[in-house]
Amino acid sequence: MPTWGMGGCSVFLEINDLNTYYGPSHVLQGISLTVAKGEIVALLGRNGMGKSTTLKTIMGLAKPKSGQVVFQGNSIFGNPPHKVSMAGIGYVPEERRIFPNLSVEDNLLIGVKGGVIDQSNPDAWTLEKMYEVFPSLKKRRTNKGANLSGGEQQMLAIGRALMGNPSLLLVDEPTEGLAPIIVEAVRDILAEINKMGVSILLVEHNLNVAMSLAHRVYLMGKAHIGFVGTVKELDNNPDARAQYLEV
Repeated sequence: MPTWGMGGCSVFLEINDLNTYYGPSHVLQGISLTVAKGEIVALLGRNGMGKSTTLKTIMGLAKPKSGQVVFQGNSIFGNPPHKVSMAGIGYVPEERRIFPNLSVEDNLLIGVKGGVIDQSNPDAWTLEKMYEVFPSLKKRRTNKGANLSGGEQQMLAIGRALMGNPSLLLVDEPTEGLAPIIVEAVRDILAEINKMGVSILLVEHNLNVAMSLAHRVYLMGKAHIGFVGTVKELDNNPDARAQYLEV
């Protein structure tokens, strides 16, 4: 497990004083957070606090008004989504957004940057590697996206993002609406992906899933960060859980 702080893992993603508006609504108010290389960070909170907007702002799907977004030492503040993707960030949206009329394999291939898999890169995500990690997708590779179960669609959305070879994955509510056995499978897949070297910034409503995956946790109040700490620190802080998580 990575360590952080002075002498620990280097900061991979750094967000400072980020402000984003939807029209006149100030939906992110001075958000700051970091993700270190090899780390899983969970961004948690009640509905409507700005968690998904944080991911969309990083990804360039929502335009920030001010602040800093630095990835691997380079500013990506305000960049459009394709430039953020080319920098090495993948995005798994809450809505999954797979193509219902395309096959599983074609959905995966759409995620390849430039349309060509770099076979000379031993770490590149190829179809063969993808099917090793997602054996259920291999069985369904010729099926259309519309014919997949909710869990299979979620696996496909994660797989499509990985085909772009990201070093950081933004994952928004991956277990929402899934049966418990599928929730566990998605959790295990995310843990395996992280062990393969992909850092993850995770928005997740299932506290047990988030706490079992994350190294550190940020809790969001309305448009702001209210708590930062390790999973153990959050586990030992019932006041923070009550203030930011309990209904």
